[in-house]
Amino acid sequence: MVPPVQVSPLIKVNPLHRRCTLCRYSALVLGMAYGAKRYSYLKPRAEEERRVAAEEKKRLDELKRIERELAEAQDDSILK
Repeated sequence: MVPPVQVSPLIKVNPLHRRCTLCRYSALVLGMAYGAKRYSYLKPRAEEERRVAAEEKKRLDELKRIERELAEAQDDSILK
């Protein structure tokens, strides 16, 4: 059998150490709070980017439609 690997004390959970458990949950809660704050900061920016991208897509689609109509109009010229 393979000998057991030594686990880092930062990873090892010892139920007798309340301070370590408190630090872990504190870090978890702080991370959640940071994530919520960051999300609320980035959400309006992303919505604005999506709105601008949708407007750009509409504009490009309209240009493609006009280009296609012009190409069809030129094909229907006197050559046919």
